[in-house]
This record gives sequence, C-alpha cells and structure tokens, in this order.
Amino acid sequence: MSATEAETQVATTAATTTKKVKKLKPARKQVKPGEVEKKEAPQTGKEYNIWYNKWAGGDREDSYSNKVKSQTRCNIKRDAGLTRANTTGNKYCCLFFARGCCPYGWECEYLHMLPDESTALPDTSKDCFARDKFADYRDDMGGVGSFQRQNRTLYIGRIKETGTGPETEEVVRRHFKEWGKIEKIRVLQYRSVAFVTYESEFHAQFAKESMACQSLDNDEILNVRWATEDPNPTSKVAEKRRLEDMGREAIQAKMDPRIVDAVRAVRALEDGTDQDDEMEEDGRESKRQRLIEDSSRSPSPQEYSPPPQQEQPQPSSGILSADALEGLKYFAEIRMRNGLGPAAPPPPRAVAAPASTGLGLGDYASDDE
Repeated sequence: MSATEAETQVATTAATTTKKVKKLKPARKQVKPGEVEKKEAPQTGKEYNIWYNKWAGGDREDSYSNKVKSQTRCNIKRDAGLTRANTTGNKYCCLFFARGCCPYGWECEYLHMLPDESTALPDTSKDCFARDKFADYRDDMGGVGSFQRQNRTLYIGRIKETGTGPETEEVVRRHFKEWGKIEKIRVLQYRSVAFVTYESEFHAQFAKESMACQSLDNDEILNVRWATEDPNPTSKVAEKRRLEDMGREAIQAKMDPRIVDAVRAVRALEDGTDQDDEMEEDGRESKRQRLIEDSSRSPSPQEYSPPPQQEQPQPSSGILSADALEGLKYFAEIRMRNGLGPAAPPPPRAVAAPASTGLGLGDYASDDE
C-alpha cells in the first residue's frame, strides 16, 4: 500500500468516526428551566373547555386571530440527540422537544429525534407522543386525532402569499420537509391554504406539533390542523390499495418463510403444476376443486343417454314391465359414472306358474280329502 492510499484510508476512517460521534451525540437542552414564559389564555367566556383548550360561553369568535406566535421552535439538525429513552427502550418522542422547549436534554425520558416510520409503536391507539387518540375528530380538526383512520395530511391555514402558487409551494416545502418525507403538496392560491401529505403518519403527527403557531417567511401565525378525507375517488382507491399492501407486507413479515414455501409447494403438488407457475398464478382455480365440482354435478339426459334399442321389447308377464327395468338400468349407470357405487339389484322377475289342467286341493283352499 502506498503512502497516498494509506493517508486516504486514514482520512476516510477519521471522517467516518467523526460522523458517528456527531450522529450519537447527547441531546442538548433546548431551553433553560423557567426561560419560557407561560401565558394563560384570557378569560373570554364563563367556562373553560378542556377539549378545545379555550374559554366557552361568551367568546364571539374563534380564537385563531387571538393566537400568539410560539416562543420556541425545534431544529432537528441542532437539537436531535441521545436521551435516556435510547437505553430504556422507550419508543415515544418528546412533545416538548417537538415544540422546541424541552429543558431536560439528554436526561429526558423520551426520544429527541424524529419518529422512525419502520418501528411499530407498542400501542396503535396512541400517537408518537404517547397521547391517547379518540374515536372522532374535533369539530375544528385539531387535537390528537382519531384511531379509526390513518391520516397523513395536514391542513395549513393563514399563509401569507407574496407570490404565485409554485412560489408558495416552495416556501411550504422548505419549512415542512424538515419533519419527514413529503409525498405531495397542494396549494389553494388566493385562499391562504395548503395541504401537506407525508409518507408516514408519524411524521405528520410530529410536524403538526412542531409547526403549530409558527411562521413561514412573512411572520404569520399558522393554523395547523388535520385535513378531512379527500373526496376524490381516485385518491380513495389509491389509499385503500396502499393500506392493503401495508397489511399484506406486515402479515408476510410475521410469517415464517419456511411455512410459506411449504404451503406453496403443497398447492403446486395438488394442482399438478410447478411451484413457480403456482407462485405466478395464485388466483386461478385448482384442479382439485374443479374435479370435486364435476363429480358433484348431476348429469343431464343429453350427457348420459340410454343405448338405442334395436327392437321393441316383448311384453313381460312379471311384476315390472320392460320400461321400468330399462329405467333402473339407466339410473344404475348414472350412479356408477358418479362413483356412488352400484345400485341395489333389481328385483327378480316373477315366473308365471304353468296353467293347470285340473282342479287340485289348493284350488279349493282345503287340506281335507
């Protein structure tokens, strides 16, 4: 190895080590204890509604215009780091870290990083901050959200537009891409509204808390809440297909691959085809099922017709006529073809007694001479 290659390898190793150290650095304290001033909401009503977190019964309008801009804001590149949750196994994120006001830093019992979309939370009825979800959304689509629908779209209101639609979309993307991968952004121009859809629901939950009462580029106070369901039929079909694919992948990940291969091999043997063909055509009907259906289907007279009669049968003097005997033979043949076993043998013909030339004792119904 030459001296240049050795120096290059040493430099690469040092850069990798430095990157690991930076990646695993302890989380810093975002604020000092008591630094954030807590402001109580002014009493504009008679009763305080804990569901909507405001006074009710006297306010004349919704308090969005009275909202105060948040004093802190999270910076993922600067604030993310290791906490006690990384050693205890806690998978929930810190709500105050998302809002940029956690005073504990590395001593916090919750994660100080973005939620991992590949990690399943212990309880699906909670969000990424360990808050309980509810069955229905609030009337203003705020709060934690609902556990009955997976919502990845945020409604962003009160945006100050200073340019065209694409310019506004670029501003929204620049501020919201910090909280996760964005799938699409839709801006309603001249209405100060945008819809941001993330690839993961966890990132949407984190972004909702991080951008609440924040501003973009024009010192506005954003109204961030959950978006209602998209009425577009195409979007509904695509979302349904996405959820089905996620469920299928989750089930396959839980199953033992050896069991899956064994089941596919058994199906291939039952169908009489190769395993590769069976894997490509899972939805086709098996031969075994078709044979069962064919055997259970009753034959029609056109399929099983009696052999043609060459000559008219002679009338019989027995109990059953010739037509009845032919019909029994026809049904016996049908039972044999269906594999139901032979039918009961027809009763023997009764032999006519020879004509008597005289009167015997039996004719008088008496045994006396």
